[in-house]
Amino acid sequence: MDKLTVRDLDAAGKRVFVRVDFNVPLQDGKVTDDSRIRAALPTIRHLQAQGARVILASHLGRPDGKVSDSLRLRPVGARLSQLLGRTIPVTGDALGVGTQDAINRLRNGEMLLLENLRFHAEEEKNDPEFAKALAAYADVYVNDAFGTAHRAHASTVGIAKLLPSYAGLLMEKEIEHLSMLLEHPGRPFAAIIGGAKVSDKIKVLKNLLDKVDVMVIGGGMANTFLLAQGKPVGKSLAEPDRVEDARAILAAAEEKGVRIVLPVDVVVAKEVTRGTEYKTIPAEKVPASWHIVDLGKQTLANIEEALADVQTVLWNGPLGVFEIPSFSHGTKAIARFLAAKAEQGTKVVVGGGDSVAAITHQGLADKMTHISTGGGASLEFLEGRELPGITVLRDRTTEGTK
Repeated sequence: MDKLTVRDLDAAGKRVFVRVDFNVPLQDGKVTDDSRIRAALPTIRHLQAQGARVILASHLGRPDGKVSDSLRLRPVGARLSQLLGRTIPVTGDALGVGTQDAINRLRNGEMLLLENLRFHAEEEKNDPEFAKALAAYADVYVNDAFGTAHRAHASTVGIAKLLPSYAGLLMEKEIEHLSMLLEHPGRPFAAIIGGAKVSDKIKVLKNLLDKVDVMVIGGGMANTFLLAQGKPVGKSLAEPDRVEDARAILAAAEEKGVRIVLPVDVVVAKEVTRGTEYKTIPAEKVPASWHIVDLGKQTLANIEEALADVQTVLWNGPLGVFEIPSFSHGTKAIARFLAAKAEQGTKVVVGGGDSVAAITHQGLADKMTHISTGGGASLEFLEGRELPGITVLRDRTTEGTK
Protein backbone atom coordinates (compact mmCIF):
# COMPACT_ATOMS: atom_id res chain seq x y z
CA MET A 1 0.00 0.00 0.00
CA ASP A 2 2.49 2.55 -1.14
CA LYS A 3 0.31 5.66 -1.43
CA LEU A 4 1.26 9.22 -2.23
CA THR A 5 1.15 11.38 0.89
CA VAL A 6 1.12 15.10 1.68
CA ARG A 7 4.91 14.83 1.68
CA ASP A 8 4.65 14.40 -2.11
CA LEU A 9 2.40 17.43 -2.50
CA ASP A 10 3.43 21.01 -3.19
CA ALA A 11 0.46 22.62 -1.43
CA ALA A 12 1.58 26.27 -1.56
CA GLY A 13 -1.41 28.45 -2.44
CA LYS A 14 -3.60 25.44 -3.18
CA ARG A 15 -7.06 24.84 -1.72
CA VAL A 16 -6.74 21.50 0.07
CA PHE A 17 -9.81 19.55 1.21
CA VAL A 18 -8.73 17.46 4.23
CA ARG A 19 -11.02 14.70 5.48
CA VAL A 20 -10.25 14.34 9.19
CA ASP A 21 -11.83 12.15 11.87
CA PHE A 22 -13.11 14.56 14.50
CA ASN A 23 -15.78 12.13 15.69
CA VAL A 24 -14.98 12.81 19.34
CA PRO A 25 -17.01 12.49 22.57
CA LEU A 26 -18.79 15.64 23.78
CA GLN A 27 -20.27 16.47 27.16
CA ASP A 28 -21.98 19.74 28.09
CA GLY A 29 -20.79 21.27 24.82
CA LYS A 30 -17.13 20.41 25.36
CA VAL A 31 -14.77 17.80 23.91
CA THR A 32 -13.96 15.20 26.59
CA ASP A 33 -11.29 13.32 24.63
CA ASP A 34 -9.30 15.27 22.03
CA SER A 35 -6.95 12.47 20.96
CA ARG A 36 -8.42 12.27 17.45
CA ILE A 37 -8.07 16.03 17.02
CA ARG A 38 -4.46 15.89 18.19
CA ALA A 39 -3.77 12.99 15.82
CA ALA A 40 -4.67 15.21 12.84
CA LEU A 41 -2.42 18.12 13.89
CA PRO A 42 0.77 16.96 12.08
CA THR A 43 -1.03 16.98 8.70
CA ILE A 44 -2.78 20.28 9.41
CA ARG A 45 0.45 21.96 10.50
CA HIS A 46 2.35 20.53 7.52
CA LEU A 47 -0.16 22.03 5.06
CA GLN A 48 -0.39 25.28 7.00
CA ALA A 49 3.40 25.67 6.94
CA GLN A 50 3.36 25.22 3.16
CA GLY A 51 0.85 28.04 2.76
CA ALA A 52 -2.13 25.91 1.75
CA ARG A 53 -5.70 27.08 2.18
CA VAL A 54 -7.14 24.21 4.20
CA ILE A 55 -10.77 23.08 4.23
CA LEU A 56 -11.23 20.57 7.06
CA ALA A 57 -14.22 18.21 6.96
CA SER A 58 -15.51 15.59 9.39
CA HIS A 59 -18.60 13.84 10.63
CA LEU A 60 -19.72 13.71 14.26
CA GLY A 61 -22.03 11.03 15.59
CA ARG A 62 -25.00 9.65 13.66
CA PRO A 63 -27.44 12.43 12.81
CA ASP A 64 -28.90 10.29 10.00
CA GLY A 65 -28.96 13.06 7.44
CA LYS A 66 -30.71 15.60 9.68
CA VAL A 67 -29.38 18.71 11.42
CA SER A 68 -28.84 18.06 15.14
CA ASP A 69 -27.66 20.95 17.32
CA SER A 70 -26.07 18.49 19.78
CA LEU A 71 -23.84 17.17 16.96
CA ARG A 72 -22.59 20.47 15.61
CA LEU A 73 -18.82 20.80 15.24
CA ARG A 74 -18.48 24.14 17.06
CA PRO A 75 -17.02 22.53 20.23
CA VAL A 76 -14.54 20.66 18.03
CA GLY A 77 -13.59 23.90 16.28
CA ALA A 78 -13.10 25.55 19.67
CA ARG A 79 -10.75 22.78 20.85
CA LEU A 80 -8.85 22.77 17.55
CA SER A 81 -8.45 26.55 17.86
CA GLN A 82 -6.96 26.11 21.34
CA LEU A 83 -4.52 23.45 20.14
CA LEU A 84 -3.39 25.52 17.13
CA GLY A 85 -3.36 28.84 18.98
CA ARG A 86 -5.52 30.54 16.34
CA THR A 87 -9.24 30.83 15.65
CA ILE A 88 -10.59 28.19 13.27
CA PRO A 89 -14.06 29.17 12.05
CA VAL A 90 -16.78 26.54 11.60
CA THR A 91 -19.23 27.04 8.74
CA GLY A 92 -22.98 26.95 9.32
CA ASP A 93 -23.37 24.10 6.83
CA ALA A 94 -21.14 21.90 4.68
CA LEU A 95 -22.81 23.36 1.57
CA GLY A 96 -24.26 26.70 0.56
CA VAL A 97 -23.41 30.20 -0.57
CA GLY A 98 -22.13 31.25 2.87
CA THR A 99 -19.73 28.30 2.96
CA GLN A 100 -18.47 29.03 -0.54
CA ASP A 101 -17.91 32.67 0.39
CA ALA A 102 -15.94 31.66 3.50
CA ILE A 103 -13.74 29.37 1.39
CA ASN A 104 -13.21 32.11 -1.21
CA ARG A 105 -11.99 34.45 1.55
CA LEU A 106 -9.36 32.01 2.83
CA ARG A 107 -5.79 33.26 2.50
CA ASN A 108 -2.67 31.14 2.21
CA GLY A 109 -2.00 29.37 5.52
CA GLU A 110 -5.58 29.83 6.75
CA MET A 111 -8.22 27.17 7.36
CA LEU A 112 -11.81 26.53 8.26
CA LEU A 113 -13.88 23.55 9.38
CA LEU A 114 -17.03 22.54 7.51
CA GLU A 115 -20.12 21.72 9.57
CA ASN A 116 -20.95 18.04 10.18
CA LEU A 117 -20.96 16.25 6.82
CA ARG A 118 -23.58 13.76 8.00
CA PHE A 119 -26.20 16.48 8.34
CA HIS A 120 -26.57 15.62 4.64
CA ALA A 121 -27.90 12.11 3.94
CA GLU A 122 -25.99 12.22 0.65
CA GLU A 123 -22.68 11.88 2.53
CA GLU A 124 -23.21 8.29 3.65
CA LYS A 125 -24.85 7.40 0.32
CA ASN A 126 -21.71 8.53 -1.55
CA ASP A 127 -23.99 10.68 -3.69
CA PRO A 128 -22.12 11.85 -6.83
CA GLU A 129 -23.60 15.36 -6.77
CA PHE A 130 -22.72 15.85 -3.11
CA ALA A 131 -19.16 14.65 -3.79
CA LYS A 132 -18.96 17.02 -6.75
CA ALA A 133 -20.10 19.95 -4.60
CA LEU A 134 -17.41 19.19 -2.01
CA ALA A 135 -14.75 18.71 -4.69
CA ALA A 136 -15.58 22.13 -6.14
CA TYR A 137 -14.18 23.73 -2.99
CA ALA A 138 -10.63 22.50 -3.57
CA ASP A 139 -7.75 21.76 -5.92
CA VAL A 140 -6.46 18.75 -3.99
CA TYR A 141 -7.91 16.10 -1.66
CA VAL A 142 -6.18 14.66 1.43
CA ASN A 143 -7.61 11.83 3.53
CA ASP A 144 -6.30 11.78 7.08
CA ALA A 145 -9.35 10.03 8.57
CA PHE A 146 -8.23 6.42 8.94
CA GLY A 147 -11.18 5.78 11.28
CA THR A 148 -13.58 6.22 8.35
CA ALA A 149 -11.44 4.59 5.64
CA HIS A 150 -13.64 1.49 5.67
CA ARG A 151 -16.67 3.59 4.64
CA ALA A 152 -17.35 4.37 0.97
CA HIS A 153 -18.86 7.81 1.61
CA ALA A 154 -18.84 10.97 -0.49
CA SER A 155 -16.05 12.54 1.59
CA THR A 156 -13.89 9.40 1.66
CA VAL A 157 -14.33 7.93 -1.83
CA GLY A 158 -16.53 10.11 -4.05
CA ILE A 159 -14.43 13.27 -3.77
CA ALA A 160 -11.16 11.32 -4.03
CA LYS A 161 -12.13 10.22 -7.53
CA LEU A 162 -12.61 13.83 -8.61
CA LEU A 163 -9.42 15.46 -7.30
CA PRO A 164 -5.72 14.55 -7.03
CA SER A 165 -5.81 12.52 -3.81
CA TYR A 166 -3.19 11.96 -1.12
CA ALA A 167 -2.87 10.29 2.28
CA GLY A 168 -2.36 12.49 5.31
CA LEU A 169 0.43 11.85 7.81
CA LEU A 170 -1.88 10.01 10.24
CA MET A 171 -3.24 7.83 7.45
CA GLU A 172 0.33 7.10 6.36
CA LYS A 173 1.28 6.12 9.91
CA GLU A 174 -1.74 3.83 10.32
CA ILE A 175 -1.10 2.06 7.01
CA GLU A 176 2.60 1.69 7.82
CA HIS A 177 2.14 0.15 11.28
CA LEU A 178 -0.82 -2.10 10.48
CA SER A 179 0.82 -3.30 7.25
CA MET A 180 3.93 -4.15 9.26
CA LEU A 181 1.85 -6.47 11.46
CA LEU A 182 0.41 -8.33 8.48
CA GLU A 183 3.43 -8.36 6.19
CA HIS A 184 6.71 -8.30 8.11
CA PRO A 185 6.36 -8.39 11.91
CA GLY A 186 9.37 -9.02 14.09
CA ARG A 187 9.13 -12.52 15.51
CA PRO A 188 7.88 -14.00 17.71
CA PHE A 189 4.65 -12.07 16.98
CA ALA A 190 1.76 -12.13 19.45
CA ALA A 191 -1.82 -10.88 19.23
CA ILE A 192 -3.92 -10.10 22.30
CA ILE A 193 -7.56 -10.01 21.24
CA GLY A 194 -10.29 -9.06 23.70
CA GLY A 195 -13.67 -7.39 23.66
CA ALA A 196 -17.20 -8.59 24.07
CA LYS A 197 -18.00 -10.84 21.13
CA VAL A 198 -16.28 -13.50 19.05
CA SER A 199 -18.65 -12.65 16.19
CA ASP A 200 -17.16 -9.13 15.94
CA LYS A 201 -13.64 -10.47 15.49
CA ILE A 202 -13.95 -13.93 13.98
CA LYS A 203 -12.42 -12.81 10.66
CA VAL A 204 -9.56 -11.05 12.43
CA LEU A 205 -8.80 -14.15 14.48
CA LYS A 206 -8.80 -16.36 11.38
CA ASN A 207 -6.58 -13.99 9.39
CA LEU A 208 -4.13 -13.53 12.26
CA LEU A 209 -3.74 -17.30 12.76
CA ASP A 210 -1.61 -17.29 9.60
CA LYS A 211 0.55 -14.44 10.94
CA VAL A 212 1.10 -14.88 14.69
CA ASP A 213 3.10 -17.23 16.89
CA VAL A 214 1.04 -16.57 20.05
CA MET A 215 -2.62 -15.57 20.42
CA VAL A 216 -4.06 -14.41 23.73
CA ILE A 217 -7.86 -14.39 23.90
CA GLY A 218 -9.60 -12.48 26.69
CA GLY A 219 -12.64 -10.39 27.53
CA GLY A 220 -16.19 -11.57 26.93
CA MET A 221 -15.16 -13.36 23.75
CA ALA A 222 -12.95 -15.74 25.76
CA ASN A 223 -16.10 -17.13 27.40
CA THR A 224 -17.21 -18.60 24.09
CA PHE A 225 -13.83 -20.34 23.84
CA LEU A 226 -14.24 -21.67 27.39
CA LEU A 227 -17.61 -23.10 26.31
CA ALA A 228 -15.82 -24.69 23.35
CA GLN A 229 -13.49 -26.38 25.86
CA GLY A 230 -16.51 -27.74 27.75
CA LYS A 231 -16.18 -25.35 30.70
CA PRO A 232 -19.17 -23.66 32.36
CA VAL A 233 -19.43 -19.88 32.13
CA GLY A 234 -22.46 -19.29 34.36
CA LYS A 235 -24.40 -16.17 33.37
CA SER A 236 -21.39 -14.64 31.61
CA LEU A 237 -21.61 -12.90 28.27
CA ALA A 238 -21.04 -15.60 25.64
CA GLU A 239 -22.18 -16.65 22.17
CA PRO A 240 -23.21 -20.32 22.21
CA ASP A 241 -23.97 -20.10 18.48
CA ARG A 242 -20.29 -19.35 17.87
CA VAL A 243 -18.87 -22.30 19.82
CA GLU A 244 -18.18 -24.25 16.62
CA ASP A 245 -16.27 -21.25 15.25
CA ALA A 246 -14.23 -21.16 18.45
CA ARG A 247 -13.50 -24.89 18.20
CA ALA A 248 -12.41 -24.45 14.59
CA ILE A 249 -10.02 -21.65 15.57
CA LEU A 250 -8.54 -23.75 18.39
CA ALA A 251 -8.07 -26.69 16.00
CA ALA A 252 -6.51 -24.47 13.31
CA ALA A 253 -4.15 -22.95 15.86
CA GLU A 254 -2.97 -26.39 16.93
CA GLU A 255 -2.44 -27.40 13.31
CA LYS A 256 -0.45 -24.21 12.56
CA GLY A 257 1.60 -24.39 15.76
CA VAL A 258 0.13 -21.17 17.18
CA ARG A 259 0.10 -21.06 20.97
CA ILE A 260 -3.35 -20.05 22.29
CA VAL A 261 -3.58 -18.55 25.78
CA LEU A 262 -7.02 -18.64 27.39
CA PRO A 263 -8.09 -17.87 30.98
CA VAL A 264 -7.28 -20.56 33.52
CA ASP A 265 -8.62 -18.53 36.45
CA VAL A 266 -11.15 -15.73 36.37
CA VAL A 267 -12.72 -13.06 38.52
CA VAL A 268 -16.46 -13.73 38.86
CA ALA A 269 -19.13 -11.42 40.21
CA LYS A 270 -22.73 -11.87 41.36
CA GLU A 271 -23.77 -8.92 39.20
CA VAL A 272 -21.96 -6.88 36.54
CA THR A 273 -22.25 -3.70 38.60
CA ARG A 274 -20.17 -1.58 40.94
CA GLY A 275 -20.17 -2.66 44.58
CA THR A 276 -21.17 -6.27 43.91
CA GLU A 277 -19.57 -9.32 45.52
CA TYR A 278 -16.72 -10.86 43.50
CA LYS A 279 -13.97 -13.49 43.85
CA THR A 280 -11.27 -15.31 41.87
CA ILE A 281 -11.81 -18.99 40.99
CA PRO A 282 -10.51 -21.58 38.49
CA ALA A 283 -12.02 -21.13 35.02
CA GLU A 284 -13.66 -24.58 35.11
CA LYS A 285 -15.58 -23.84 38.33
CA VAL A 286 -17.74 -20.85 37.43
CA PRO A 287 -21.02 -21.02 39.42
CA ALA A 288 -24.23 -21.09 37.38
CA SER A 289 -25.51 -17.71 38.62
CA TRP A 290 -22.21 -15.74 38.48
CA HIS A 291 -20.60 -13.66 35.73
CA ILE A 292 -16.96 -13.76 34.50
CA VAL A 293 -15.74 -10.15 34.66
CA ASP A 294 -11.92 -10.21 34.61
CA LEU A 295 -8.77 -12.32 34.35
CA GLY A 296 -7.27 -14.04 37.40
CA LYS A 297 -3.68 -13.65 38.57
CA GLN A 298 -2.54 -17.02 37.20
CA THR A 299 -3.91 -16.15 33.77
CA LEU A 300 -2.03 -12.84 33.85
CA ALA A 301 1.14 -14.70 34.80
CA ASN A 302 0.57 -17.13 31.90
CA ILE A 303 0.12 -14.23 29.47
CA GLU A 304 3.30 -12.52 30.64
CA GLU A 305 5.23 -15.79 30.33
CA ALA A 306 3.87 -16.40 26.82
CA LEU A 307 4.87 -12.89 25.76
CA ALA A 308 8.28 -12.87 27.46
CA ASP A 309 10.35 -13.04 24.27
CA VAL A 310 7.99 -11.61 21.63
CA GLN A 311 9.27 -8.88 19.34
CA THR A 312 5.89 -7.62 18.08
CA VAL A 313 2.52 -7.36 19.84
CA LEU A 314 -0.91 -6.35 18.57
CA TRP A 315 -3.47 -5.59 21.27
CA ASN A 316 -7.12 -5.04 20.38
CA GLY A 317 -9.89 -5.04 22.97
CA PRO A 318 -10.17 -5.09 26.79
CA LEU A 319 -9.65 -8.27 28.81
CA GLY A 320 -12.45 -7.71 31.33
CA VAL A 321 -15.38 -5.43 32.14
CA PHE A 322 -13.01 -2.50 31.95
CA GLU A 323 -15.56 0.26 32.58
CA ILE A 324 -16.08 -0.99 36.18
CA PRO A 325 -12.90 -0.18 38.17
CA SER A 326 -12.97 -3.40 40.25
CA PHE A 327 -12.95 -5.47 37.05
CA SER A 328 -10.34 -3.47 35.11
CA HIS A 329 -7.24 -4.89 36.84
CA GLY A 330 -6.40 -7.44 34.14
CA THR A 331 -6.68 -4.93 31.31
CA LYS A 332 -4.65 -2.34 33.20
CA ALA A 333 -1.98 -4.89 34.15
CA ILE A 334 -1.53 -5.90 30.52
CA ALA A 335 -1.27 -2.22 29.56
CA ARG A 336 1.58 -1.74 32.05
CA PHE A 337 3.28 -4.96 30.93
CA LEU A 338 3.15 -3.92 27.26
CA ALA A 339 4.45 -0.44 28.07
CA ALA A 340 7.46 -2.04 29.74
CA LYS A 341 7.94 -4.35 26.74
CA ALA A 342 7.81 -1.37 24.37
CA GLU A 343 10.48 0.41 26.40
CA GLN A 344 12.68 -2.66 25.96
CA GLY A 345 12.32 -2.48 22.17
CA THR A 346 9.26 -4.63 21.45
CA LYS A 347 6.97 -3.13 18.80
CA VAL A 348 3.56 -2.69 20.43
CA VAL A 349 0.57 -1.63 18.32
CA VAL A 350 -2.72 -0.95 20.12
CA GLY A 351 -6.21 -0.52 18.69
CA GLY A 352 -9.72 -0.57 20.11
CA GLY A 353 -11.34 2.03 22.34
CA ASP A 354 -11.06 0.38 25.75
CA SER A 355 -7.54 -0.94 25.28
CA VAL A 356 -6.49 2.56 24.21
CA ALA A 357 -8.35 4.00 27.21
CA ALA A 358 -6.51 1.63 29.57
CA ILE A 359 -3.22 2.93 28.24
CA THR A 360 -4.22 6.59 28.18
CA HIS A 361 -5.68 6.57 31.70
CA GLN A 362 -2.40 5.26 33.07
CA GLY A 363 -0.28 7.76 31.16
CA LEU A 364 1.34 5.04 29.05
CA ALA A 365 0.35 6.19 25.55
CA ASP A 366 3.73 7.72 24.72
CA LYS A 367 5.49 4.44 25.47
CA MET A 368 3.66 2.41 22.79
CA THR A 369 4.96 2.09 19.24
CA HIS A 370 1.61 3.05 17.73
CA ILE A 371 -1.96 3.60 18.92
CA SER A 372 -4.50 3.20 16.14
CA THR A 373 -7.31 5.75 15.88
CA GLY A 374 -9.55 3.50 13.81
CA GLY A 375 -11.90 1.05 15.52
CA GLY A 376 -13.84 -0.69 12.74
CA ALA A 377 -11.29 0.40 10.14
CA SER A 378 -8.45 -1.23 12.08
CA LEU A 379 -10.39 -4.48 12.40
CA GLU A 380 -11.23 -4.60 8.70
CA PHE A 381 -7.61 -3.85 7.81
CA LEU A 382 -6.46 -6.70 10.09
CA GLU A 383 -9.02 -8.99 8.45
CA GLY A 384 -7.02 -8.43 5.26
CA ARG A 385 -9.78 -6.48 3.54
CA GLU A 386 -9.21 -3.55 1.21
CA LEU A 387 -10.50 -0.30 2.70
CA PRO A 388 -12.24 1.85 0.05
CA GLY A 389 -10.97 5.12 1.55
CA ILE A 390 -7.38 3.91 1.12
CA THR A 391 -7.73 2.05 -2.17
CA VAL A 392 -9.01 5.19 -3.93
CA LEU A 393 -5.94 7.26 -3.01
CA ARG A 394 -3.15 7.69 -5.57
CA ASP A 395 -0.45 5.04 -5.66
CA ARG A 396 3.14 6.21 -5.58
CA THR A 397 3.62 4.96 -9.14
CA THR A 398 1.08 7.53 -10.39
CA GLU A 399 2.69 10.19 -12.51
CA GLY A 400 2.08 13.89 -12.19
CA THR A 401 2.11 13.86 -8.40
CA LYS A 402 2.37 17.57 -7.65
